[in-house]
Amino acid sequence: MTTVAAPPTTRTKAEGPPGQRYSWSARGFATPALILVGIVLYLPFVWTGYLSFTKYSGVGKASWVGIQNYRDMFSNPEFYNAMLNTLYWVVGTIALPVGLGLAIALLAHGIRGSFWYKLPFLLPYAISGVAVGVIWTFILQTDGALTEALEFFNLPGQDLRWLLDSPLNTWMMIIASTWQGAGVNALLFGIGLASIPIGPVEAARIDGASGWSMFRHIYWPMLRPLTTVVVGLAIVGSLKTFDVVWAMTKGGPGKQSETLALRMWKSTFQENQWGLGGAIAVFLTVITVLAAGLYLRRQLSESRSVV
Repeated sequence: MTTVAAPPTTRTKAEGPPGQRYSWSARGFATPALILVGIVLYLPFVWTGYLSFTKYSGVGKASWVGIQNYRDMFSNPEFYNAMLNTLYWVVGTIALPVGLGLAIALLAHGIRGSFWYKLPFLLPYAISGVAVGVIWTFILQTDGALTEALEFFNLPGQDLRWLLDSPLNTWMMIIASTWQGAGVNALLFGIGLASIPIGPVEAARIDGASGWSMFRHIYWPMLRPLTTVVVGLAIVGSLKTFDVVWAMTKGGPGKQSETLALRMWKSTFQENQWGLGGAIAVFLTVITVLAAGLYLRRQLSESRSVV
């Protein structure tokens, strides 16, 4: 019995090649998400950018003033004080939570049940920033738990005003933020250490590497991609710090411990200078994008050169 071959399927011109049809289908599925992101993220930024060139009190009609808000922003000493405090947050957040998280992960690496050693450091991450601020305010306030403990053990530092003197108050708030964030960094670095192939590690041990040499030549190079992500997130988070500062000092005493995010909020909602608040918001957004972008670009270019 002879079989008759089926006639070849013909693709109409309207259907197009499979790749093109798949591309249009993917765009169709992605369009609602892109529209939502545009409405929630980009549209408010465009509106804020417009307000930064106007004089607006939150009520009535905004009047166009050009770049006057930016002139006022850069001529205000409070703005530079907030910039300095924000810089402290960037340096402190990279050095302390990231560094401590890496140290915890390295010390717990290879120990059976290491997760349980990391758990006490991870639990504060489940607490909100405001709750962290309340807890540490109780510890650091005048005649608080820390001062009482120092007096009981007759240790130096009893006369320090932890939340009243600048920049001491900023660094103490950074320590409070470190208490909250070090655990999740330890968890991330622990995952990175667990994913390192055993072959290079065993070869290095046979060659006599241990301790610092093992970290420098084996662990650190292989953790570099993960470290890039962790430090990038730390930079972005430190530049927009608000909740811990508001809960602990509200930017005080006076305006000594304000950050850019807190200065933006106060200018907008307390002083009803929405234009000035918008200018600070635009400046902060540009700085955040530039800092994160330049850091990631440098790290990724160095990674490609190593490869």
